Amino acid sequence: MPPRRRVPVVDGRAAVVAWQAHGESTQRSDLAMAVRYTLEELSVVAPGRSVEVRVPPFGAVQCVAGTTHTRGTPPNVVETDAQTWLAVATGALSWDGAWEAGTLRVSGHRADLAAYLPLVK
Repeated sequence: MPPRRRVPVVDGRAAVVAWQAHGESTQRSDLAMAVRYTLEELSVVAPGRSVEVRVPPFGAVQCVAGTTHTRGTPPNVVETDAQTWLAVATGALSWDGAWEAGTLRVSGHRADLAAYLPLVK
């Protein structure tokens, strides 16, 4: 069974379009919705609980099949800011480009999400 959606698809896509149009000047509410929507998309595309993706302060999701982690800090973590996450999630920035730029903090051998991106085109 797919995870329950907290952000309606129509609203999430509209927020992503707003971010694509306005970039850094996107309203905070649209930015938050776009991040939460793309995180939910990631959990649908890559179901599981072996990697935790964090985009503070807007959200976090567990994804990618494999060993499940239940307590403390997971061994496979991706953390980044909202602008970088949305750029990677929409294909405006490649996973490798973000990695090389140093805007992604990645730990663990399963934390490479390049195979699942972009989520929204």
